[in-house]
Amino acid sequence: MSKAPVLFVSHGAPTFALEPGELGPRLRALGRGLTGVTAVLVVSPHWQTRDVRVMSTAAPATLYDFSGFDPTLNELHYPARGDAQLAAEAARLLADAGFTVGFDERRGLDHGAWVPLRYLLPEADVPVFQVSMPHTLDPSSALRLGRALAPLRERGVLIVGSGGVTHNLYDFRQRGAGEATYVREFARWVRRAVVDGHDDRLVAYRRLAPDAERAHPTEEHFLPLLVALGARGEGELAQVIDGGIAHGMLAMDSYAWGLAPHELR
Repeated sequence: MSKAPVLFVSHGAPTFALEPGELGPRLRALGRGLTGVTAVLVVSPHWQTRDVRVMSTAAPATLYDFSGFDPTLNELHYPARGDAQLAAEAARLLADAGFTVGFDERRGLDHGAWVPLRYLLPEADVPVFQVSMPHTLDPSSALRLGRALAPLRERGVLIVGSGGVTHNLYDFRQRGAGEATYVREFARWVRRAVVDGHDDRLVAYRRLAPDAERAHPTEEHFLPLLVALGARGEGELAQVIDGGIAHGMLAMDSYAWGLAPHELR
């Protein structure tokens, strides 16, 4: 079995499920090329817990963990099954890496998981489970969490860090007609650091990146990128998936590592 790739996906606002923009078709094309994926593991900012929790739900529900958006979103479903055996293996790997780990047998898929997966794997025919982000997670420990999960790739598990290159809810709610200048500048800085493999700069992004605190008033949407970086293999180069900018302030760039030649579209 070939090793499954790693993705970082910007899931934007929940309306991404209805408005594919530039990223949706590119995720569809990428998903059509994927082969040998036995399951998907998602780390999303919309599941934060005191310690790390691993979803072991047999048939996870589609969670509508948002409000104030198009009510049509509440009619969408992503009926993927879970995989308790792989969840147990993920928990073992995390415990071996020094994380305190527990299980959640009732947790459903939050919109950080099911919204991008509707484009990437629209048939929902591959098991999906999530690993939570502990409240104490920071860029360094996010890298460590990704490294702990990386061996699952040898079993065909596609590891997805789902977050956002930028995520300022205040700006989103106060948005005007134009594009916020800082968004493109921050996204450009992130792209350069990811493509050049400068993990150290990404760990220190809050100090080094332009307008980092405005791009991310809180860190939870940036940390899944560090999880994905930790899960990539030595020497694996980033493939950029252009996502454009949604609503003038949500940079939707996404990244992939470890894609086989036949999976590149």
